[in-house]
Amino acid sequence: MSQTPSPRILVVEDDASMRNLVAEELQEAGYQVMTAASVSDARDRLMESTPDLVVSDLRLPDGSGIDLLEHVRRQPAGRTLGFVLITGFGTIEQAVSALKKDADDFLTKPLDFDHLRLSVGRVLENIRLRRELHGYEALHGREGFRGMVGNSPPMQRLYEAIERVAVTEAPVLIRGESGTGKELVARAIHEESGRHRGPFIAVNCASVPADLLETEFFGHRRGAFTGAAHDRVGLVAAADGGTLFLDEIGEMPMALQAKLLRVLEDGSLRPVGADEETRVDVRIVAATHRDLERAVTDGDFREDLYYRLDTFTIPVPPLRDRAEDIGTLAAGFLAAGAKRQGQEPPDIATDAMEALQLHDWPGNVRELANAMERALAFCDGTAIRQRDLPGRVGETRLGAEPQDPAGERTLGPLADVEAAHIRRVLQAVGGNRRRAAEILGIGRRTLYRKLQEDGQ
Repeated sequence: MSQTPSPRILVVEDDASMRNLVAEELQEAGYQVMTAASVSDARDRLMESTPDLVVSDLRLPDGSGIDLLEHVRRQPAGRTLGFVLITGFGTIEQAVSALKKDADDFLTKPLDFDHLRLSVGRVLENIRLRRELHGYEALHGREGFRGMVGNSPPMQRLYEAIERVAVTEAPVLIRGESGTGKELVARAIHEESGRHRGPFIAVNCASVPADLLETEFFGHRRGAFTGAAHDRVGLVAAADGGTLFLDEIGEMPMALQAKLLRVLEDGSLRPVGADEETRVDVRIVAATHRDLERAVTDGDFREDLYYRLDTFTIPVPPLRDRAEDIGTLAAGFLAAGAKRQGQEPPDIATDAMEALQLHDWPGNVRELANAMERALAFCDGTAIRQRDLPGRVGETRLGAEPQDPAGERTLGPLADVEAAHIRRVLQAVGGNRRRAAEILGIGRRTLYRKLQEDGQ
């Protein structure tokens, strides 16, 4: 099976040394990089090849990064391209203006390359989701809601809850297992709300390095620490007038939780090194698969923050509780994958559909998407068969679960079942922990912790 090609990035910068430095940094991070020195040069490169992400300086010899952003967004595929703006004169006003014009992020010079890599990774993940949604909407029309596919009773209840909550301004806590699509729910709340013209900023709290957390969320002032040559706009301020989505909120350190609580209570924040507080108008939508009540009891999560976030709670149903949607989702993933490869989508044979319906889907919709990607690669006919599915799905179909002498399914602690599943996923991806974390729907830090707990 061929590997998925690494994302392609177009770097637009008129300063040759800076252009080469950014390109080298991104290449070392594993990305394919093209470069351009002006708006016209960038337009020529975009005609030759469509990248996944554009990283552009704001000031260019023949225009601005905003001009290029607007040009990109007017193209047929422009809505599914990422765009990050860089400037040496960053202000909160500029950041908000750029985000309102549909930029995905805004960075200031001199570049902190840790922040650059973090921003690029976050934007590319959002682009992947955006393309997935675009494919769903094109394939299914109104057979769902805001990119979410499914008409089962649990999903209908979810759509109704989103519509009711969206019209308020209160914080929202989205709860559900990994892989259920909590970010889709957050985006739907934003799009249905009065803030839909404002920015939607999404960040996974588990993916931000500990030493960058405070400045990433709240920004910093020039001179706040060594290397802080300019003010930096944090994610909270960048979401001013819109929605800030905090995925895996349960992974946020306690010190940062206190500052987030202040934002929720009176809309104020203090960037690192600032003497005065800044006011922001941001709606917080958070998500978690953790038991936050238990985290509060264990002292890992602030009780006051929990009750503030819990104003409205929206549970997202696991895939096993809406089995009637599996066929529609599977067909959608196949059609989207086949379209990317320029081929007709295969059908799903009866034995494969039975296997899909019988599987428990511990990884939920994300696991189903990966299973269909694998099936499409292994299919050598006009229909997906059971043999084309991952072994764990086929085992469910064949009834190969371990049994005791009495014929009953073997029982055991949940931790043992989880550890065994992680080992199977790691084996299936050849020990690639990044890929394993994606399939499992957890952050790499969470995966490393679970591996340590299991003695791996």
